[in-house]
Amino acid sequence: MPFDVSQIAVPFRMQPGLRRAAPGSMPLTPALQSGRHFREKMAVLSACADQALVGVAGFDAAPALAAIAAEASRAPRPAFTFDRAGNECAAPRIGWAIRDGAVHGDGDAAVGALLRALPERQRIAALLSLAFEEDLAVIDASARVPWLAVCLPSRWAPEDKIGRHLAEIHAPVADNAMLVAASEQLARLVTGPERWERFVWTVSADPRLHQHPARAAATWAVDADSDADNDTDGEALAAQASFRSEHQTFLPVDGAGQAVFTIHIDSEPLRQAIGSRELAARVRDSLASMSPAVLAYRGLDKARDRLLAWLSARADSLPASAA
Repeated sequence: MPFDVSQIAVPFRMQPGLRRAAPGSMPLTPALQSGRHFREKMAVLSACADQALVGVAGFDAAPALAAIAAEASRAPRPAFTFDRAGNECAAPRIGWAIRDGAVHGDGDAAVGALLRALPERQRIAALLSLAFEEDLAVIDASARVPWLAVCLPSRWAPEDKIGRHLAEIHAPVADNAMLVAASEQLARLVTGPERWERFVWTVSADPRLHQHPARAAATWAVDADSDADNDTDGEALAAQASFRSEHQTFLPVDGAGQAVFTIHIDSEPLRQAIGSRELAARVRDSLASMSPAVLAYRGLDKARDRLLAWLSARADSLPASAA
């Protein structure tokens, strides 16, 4: 679903920000082979699958796979199916399946070659990753994360998070006291019967969906320290910047004390994303209220003043949204 701009908080606070998902909403987006999510996931899985597809030894992902398949079956043409009894899963829209660990299908040969090049233990997770635009993880009621299929992380390393408690996972986050304190309550909530969602956003120097910290651009290509009153420099910084957003949902796994955590990443040029006076002002005011720790954590400390000046000018130049 589109990013809900009402979730851009003013003042900004690092908090869970959960709300109940709308009845009937779809947490999974079938991937298009011509789309950027599919292309970037193919590149990641070809080069560094061990960083994207990770699980605790002995963890049984079958209940989570069944929950994902059940959710996918709500669509007229399911993007993923799972038959535990037959030990088979398939991604019908891309023409490939895994049966007893072997790769079958007649889809794009590059996809088949990629799946066959992976160890058998990673093939189902890889096929699942390619079937949807979302990244996926499993959270259990003890607040631990035993399984991850995350190709498009936002400057965090999936391989470092596997098997860890949510409090440990949130430990590096700036202004994390509320997130850490709420970890166990959050896990109990999202592994219960109701469906929850949250929205996260930032302004990024890197336009790519895939932002593993080992490969993401760490600095701004233009001088972020330039005089904030220089409109030309502000435009140059905005030209590099992207509005990066995440729609996160929690899909309960019935009877397993688990939830499937879905993460849909989007990134678009900042000048394209900020299309109304109200949105420019809201992003400006939220950014202005971020603490120095949050700004540094998000790589925005040096760019903040330039971005604020540009957003203010943008708000002045754009029309108001239609009522």
